[in-house]
Amino acid sequence: MSGKSKVCLVSCSVLKDELQRLVKDGRLDAELVFVSKYFRVDYETLEKNLRKVLEATLKRFSGKVVLIYGDLCLGPDGEMKKLADGYGIVKVDAANCVDCQIGGGGKFFEADPEHNLMFMGPGMIAFFKYMKQKMLQDGVDEASFAGMFSGIKGIVLLDTCDNAKECREELEKSGLGLPILEAREVGLENVRQVVFDAIQRATSNK
Repeated sequence: MSGKSKVCLVSCSVLKDELQRLVKDGRLDAELVFVSKYFRVDYETLEKNLRKVLEATLKRFSGKVVLIYGDLCLGPDGEMKKLADGYGIVKVDAANCVDCQIGGGGKFFEADPEHNLMFMGPGMIAFFKYMKQKMLQDGVDEASFAGMFSGIKGIVLLDTCDNAKECREELEKSGLGLPILEAREVGLENVRQVVFDAIQRATSNK
């Protein structure tokens, strides 16, 4: 890796484990800036904080800034793409973080055509574990929390960082009450390729 990267990735921290590993392994040459995954429960809060981070990053970073957020992360009508366009930056070609993990370009919709699966990598497991604790503190009971997943058949565990055993243990502690239907060893290459493609588009736009 070069001493000073020409690209800065502004990403949801759902993908923090994957992106940090890729940089550490020398498979991705980029500076990393993360926005908390816990903002994702509220579009307005996420947009407010994402704009703050982007504005600060664009001021300080002289190279290209690439946005690692999916098309659906600010709403269903292309709000994230409009935000990226407003700042003149490129975003990844993906519907959401799961799409990044399985290859991008809308593969998420093909993988779950009936919308009854939960795809969980390390970041999403931590997110739902935190959200359950917060909702219980806010007065939501266990039954109401479980009811949020009433139409879900189960979990597809995405083993991106070769830590499926630890992820299984964390899921069992999470209290989601959903069976793990399968564990897919997807590795880091899908995330790397989706991000690399976005970097290529960004750096070719001189």
